[in-house]
Amino acid sequence: MKYVIIGNGVASIGAIEGIRMHDREGEIIVLSEEDKATYGRPLISYYLAGKVKAEDMALRPPEFYERNKISVRLGSTVAAIDPVAQTVTTTDGEVIAYDRLLLATGGVPGAASIPGRDAPGVYSFTTWADADRLREITPTARRFVVIGAGLIALKAAEGLLLLGKDVTLVVRSRIMRAYFDEAAGSLVRRHLESKGMKFHQAAPEAVALDRSGRAVAVRTADAELPADCVIMATGVSPRIELAKAAGIECGKGVLCDDRMRTSAKNVFAAGDVAEALDMQSGRRAVTPIWPSAYNQGINAGINMAGANMPYPGGLSMNSITFFGLGTISVGLSNPPEEEVADGMYEVTVDADPQAMTYRKLVFARDRLVGCILIGHVDRAGIYTSFIQNRLPVTADVRRELLAGTASPLYWPDDVYAEKMIRREDAIRI
Repeated sequence: MKYVIIGNGVASIGAIEGIRMHDREGEIIVLSEEDKATYGRPLISYYLAGKVKAEDMALRPPEFYERNKISVRLGSTVAAIDPVAQTVTTTDGEVIAYDRLLLATGGVPGAASIPGRDAPGVYSFTTWADADRLREITPTARRFVVIGAGLIALKAAEGLLLLGKDVTLVVRSRIMRAYFDEAAGSLVRRHLESKGMKFHQAAPEAVALDRSGRAVAVRTADAELPADCVIMATGVSPRIELAKAAGIECGKGVLCDDRMRTSAKNVFAAGDVAEALDMQSGRRAVTPIWPSAYNQGINAGINMAGANMPYPGGLSMNSITFFGLGTISVGLSNPPEEEVADGMYEVTVDADPQAMTYRKLVFARDRLVGCILIGHVDRAGIYTSFIQNRLPVTADVRRELLAGTASPLYWPDDVYAEKMIRREDAIRI
């Protein structure tokens, strides 16, 4: 069996591990347009700030590829896929046949649709190469304007602040809107402001240019914010161009069934490019987060190798630390207000703004379906397990969850046993 994987991120790692669970000898070729081996993308802000060295960026050690007999081709860009002939063609003209193909092409950074967005001096921040380009200018650049309010924008800004730069975020509304509610977003924003981050709440209208055509400011309706560098960080869109050109069905992402198969025979997808089952809604969705990308990759790899394992669905989840402040968002953390008013959901909040702590729990009858934790995040795994495994919540358990004192002892026996087995396996590894 010959497997070809397009992309070399965390979904690719999951797929390799999934394939090798069932097929130890099949040929695996990984095609990566980047010139770096697999690395931890969440680390690029710390790499930018000099807190993480280049040699510590690897997601897996070199022996991982040797041990799993993987041929990794760095700097190899795929130009086309032919699902009928079961081949991929690179931009160098090489034609590679496959028995099973995985699309793990990830996403492309978004940019505000404003004049000047493509000018010199405007950067994105999603790859190691992006961080390298910024490292080249940080010795002389002082003022940075970041457009965006999501995770990429905030981590770029954090990395620059750690370098002592003057950083302003241009945001339309609250930060981390997909994961935080108004109160949580305000709390985190206050924390970031205390560390020196500036916020300008307005819609960007244009990137102002000097006579040479280089970016020198970001213009809004009420201000012009001077900048030695502008960073566009307005989200990421699935890279579906290859799939669409090959006639593979796409929505927002590449559409996948419950085995991570696409509409094309022997072609699978995983990670930020995939539109796959969402655990809570039961519908297909793009879930651009690391845990989902890895889990989708494992499931795709297992099924590529001939198994028949259903994908249980992704779960919206975000865990990030901002200047030492831990934040967690899991599941349905922001249910529609009208559905809360109608009694479909019960929302409880325990907040202490002075102590920088916030705990929001969302219940649907006898189930915990979502949470936001800020500050005290040490029991996040317990809340996540109740949400992910749809565990029943008794009156006693609810009191413990509300008090922040729930423990694994409240899990059903079978769930507790499975978690402990996984923990022992992890220790042995």
